[in-house]
Formats: sequence, C-alpha cells, structure tokens
Amino acid sequence: MIQRTLAILLPLALLAGCGRPATDEAAEVAADPPAAEIARAQPGLPRKPSPEGARVWFISPADGAEVTAPVVVEFGLEGMELRHAGDAAEHSGHHHILLNTGLPRMDLPIITDDSHIHFGLGQTRVELQLEPGSHTLQLLLGDDLHIPHDPPVMSSVIRVTVK
Repeated sequence: MIQRTLAILLPLALLAGCGRPATDEAAEVAADPPAAEIARAQPGLPRKPSPEGARVWFISPADGAEVTAPVVVEFGLEGMELRHAGDAAEHSGHHHILLNTGLPRMDLPIITDDSHIHFGLGQTRVELQLEPGSHTLQLLLGDDLHIPHDPPVMSSVIRVTVK
C-alpha cells in the first residue's frame, strides 16, 4: 500500500518541487500514517484556520521547575476541540510537544522523532523519561494531518531541570 501510494505521489511531488534536489523525504513518508503520506508529498500545504483566542498551555510542570524523572507533563486547550489524528473537524486538533527544539515548518505535517512527540489519540498527559539536565518544552496543536493551524496554536516555551 505504501509503495503504491509513493509511486503515485512521488511524480506529483517532483512536479510540485519544480526541480528542487531530491531529499530523504520519501523515507520519512514511508514511516508515517497514511494521511501524512499524502501531505508530505506536497510542499506548502494549506493550513486550517484556528479561532481567535484559541490557546494551549502547560498545566504542569511550571516554567523553571526542578523535577525528577519521569516528568509528568499535563497540557490544556481552550477555544478548540481535542480530536484524534485523522479525525477532521473545524477548529480541532491534537497536541504535540516540541522537546529541546524550535518550531517546525508551519506548512507541513509535524514530523515524528524524539524531539517532536505526537499525541494523536487526544491525550492531555504524559510521563516523559528525560535525562538529567535542562530541557525546553513547547506545545503545538496540529490538525487531523498534523499540520499547525493558521495562526498556530502554541504555548510559550518552558524550561525544566531534571535532577
């Protein structure tokens, strides 16, 4: 299924890229869920609107907190509906934690790796096993395809120190 989808989408992606050099993006596509496969093949995807006043924030830990592992992280959402990844609805999405990294491109799905943690089942709490030291965390809401909204619904960056 993935190979057949890639065979169809890769020529379209090359056309959309207008001769840009090839990358390892095809390898990333193969590891993602089907909705993200389609999205990654088309650079510069449209973003769904977020309503005025929508926001996400960390309930815990607080900015500057000294914590021990595992770190319990809880997050809140206001002004939008929490939904599973792949479940499209207006003014809805799911959480992503950006761990020790900056913001991703806003016109592509948020990647999945150790620095971009997805909560596609609508989770609002997680226990993170973080190494001792200083860490930054930021929340970024993604739509059904993991694409940030326009404007993006994101928290401030917080810093925690794991003892």
